Amino acid sequence: MSHCKNVFEAILRYGHDEDFVPNKDDNFEPTDAPAGSQEKIEVLRKRVELGQPLWHTTDRVDYSGLTGAIRPRE
Repeated sequence: MSHCKNVFEAILRYGHDEDFVPNKDDNFEPTDAPAGSQEKIEVLRKRVELGQPLWHTTDRVDYSGLTGAIRPRE
């Protein structure tokens, strides 16, 4: 992506989100990454780059089965 001087130039060059039609190809797979995790953010970033929908119908929707570090209260 080349540098644009302003948002209007970017819209003229690349279009805008109203023109966006997601592309569900063979690489569009669900993720088990929990919401807010670096892994999930990376998956969403890659989906945007590939022109895929952000949300897959079978992406993880909760935190069940996950464990995390617990810090004692001070």
